[in-house]
Amino acid sequence: MQRTNGSSNPVENACRRSESSGFTFRTPVDCTSDSASSIRSTPQFVPPVRLAIISDIHSNLEALQTALRAIERVGVDRMYCLGDVVGYNANPVECMHLVAEHCDGVVVGNHDLAVATGDGIEQLPPDAQKAARHNQELLSDTHREEILSWPDEIVEHDCTFVHATPDEPRAWKRINSFPAAKRQFEHFDTPVCFVGHTHVPSVVSDRLGVLKVRPGHRFMINPGSIGQPRDNNPKLSFALFDTASMQYRNVRLDYDMETTARKLQAAGLPDRLAHRLLEGA
Repeated sequence: MQRTNGSSNPVENACRRSESSGFTFRTPVDCTSDSASSIRSTPQFVPPVRLAIISDIHSNLEALQTALRAIERVGVDRMYCLGDVVGYNANPVECMHLVAEHCDGVVVGNHDLAVATGDGIEQLPPDAQKAARHNQELLSDTHREEILSWPDEIVEHDCTFVHATPDEPRAWKRINSFPAAKRQFEHFDTPVCFVGHTHVPSVVSDRLGVLKVRPGHRFMINPGSIGQPRDNNPKLSFALFDTASMQYRNVRLDYDMETTARKLQAAGLPDRLAHRLLEGA
């Protein structure tokens, strides 16, 4: 994957700086286990980098391939995945291979652990249970060991990366209100914490009235979902973030979701999963 410090690509130029109002943020711009508990890096000087953050891929190969091509064209220094690489869709092995090839860090999600260990499958919704068992049959012991090696949290480049919440990463809580988000700020020390899990892109500041990501404030940012968006927009979603300027962009892209839906049907997975892709729900 190409990594540079700058780009003139139209994907980047078309995505203007994202802004938030209150808690819930949806970008107005469409751009056509035995794992370690954390990994921490706290040097005295943290050099600025341009990051791509992807999350909740859920075995959606077509969406992941589209996102990776766009990120390569833009050019970033590092890429992080916020977990739930598997589950819901039909290509867990291929998605794991691409994540291993392109991402500099991966944190574990609840669907990852459910598929790798079998524990917690019964706590998933019925359709997700069927998809998890389907994915289980496709993974080798090596794949399962890889999932179990993913940490709960990564702290690098003055950013925290976690699947759900920094206070209790494996409680799998959903941050869906400002009070719920505000309680999390005491559980990370970096200016920015990136979280996934809800499949809805959002930005929340530690202070009310801060309307955009900027230096001098702290933020929790959800990049949305690559493989199963749930904000009534079926386009895949990921984040670009510049640690020097605190410039954040939420990128939305079309992908070949019809092929993904056909694969679900061919695998005998519930029709509802295909409908969710097409509806962004």
